[in-house]
Amino acid sequence: MKRARITGVGGCLPVQVVTNDELAVRVDTSDEWIRARTGILQRHIVSGDENAVSMATDAARKALDHAGVSPANVDAVVVATSTPDQVFPSVGARVQAGLGMTSGFGFDVSAACSGFIYALSTANALICAGQARRVLVIGVEVFSRLMDWNDRTTCVLFGDGAGAVLLEEGGSDGEGVLSTHLHSDGRLGDLLYVDGAAGCAGTTQHLKMQGREIFRHAVAKLSAAVDEALSVNGLTAEDVQWLVPHQANIRIIDGMAKKLALSSERVVVTVDRHANTSAASIPLALNEAVHDGRIQKGDLVLMEALGGGLTWGSALVRM
Repeated sequence: MKRARITGVGGCLPVQVVTNDELAVRVDTSDEWIRARTGILQRHIVSGDENAVSMATDAARKALDHAGVSPANVDAVVVATSTPDQVFPSVGARVQAGLGMTSGFGFDVSAACSGFIYALSTANALICAGQARRVLVIGVEVFSRLMDWNDRTTCVLFGDGAGAVLLEEGGSDGEGVLSTHLHSDGRLGDLLYVDGAAGCAGTTQHLKMQGREIFRHAVAKLSAAVDEALSVNGLTAEDVQWLVPHQANIRIIDGMAKKLALSSERVVVTVDRHANTSAASIPLALNEAVHDGRIQKGDLVLMEALGGGLTWGSALVRM
């Protein structure tokens, strides 16, 4: 069976940084309140000409440069996003054009904060099935578009950004994407959702969340997804070098690290500086840890995420 491996990573964050203190000027909150409940200190918010396509394209270019691969040699672009610039064309198709690709295909995947895991799984399947040799997998979000900036329970949590990886066919046995595991339960969709969409009259088009319920489900479902990934591969938590989790809340991240008995030095955390960038959070964190030298070739990396849908999943990757 063909195997897919990550050969390049890249990221893009908006220029504008909004601190907790700056948010406190706009809504009834404080730096202390936000830090204590989430671990967030600041977030990046788009401004000027920045949007989903521009950030995704920039992150993709950096991933290609890191891998030393030309856009002409990429077969597909799979983008995870809940906040595209247009209903269609897809962000994937726009990125394809932005990179100057004249062949292949691009499309979007919508699975909220679990989107990158879903997109990685889809790209891996394309390579394993022989439909593509090189696939750009991108997570990009402009969640600032969905915020009710008067609601302190949600607007303090999210930020904008994009992260990308290049997935290529090849690699030795035991290297690359070992497995991915996807789940959803539509019965829980009202715990985290966006009220309406373009053209839906009488809706706010703002994000709505039952935070306590999401926290409760996150701990149980992510634990199960992690156990599933390890069990399928005949591995234990002791085999994991790095946990690269979805960056939603420091308490959830700490809980998963404790479950795996991983020290804080083995957990990649960006939620303090990026806030929750939804589908972009895992590739942004992976990009940071690869480029600063923490994650090395041969390291076993565990990724996990939960988002609206509810959707959740995990992936095990040998770098």
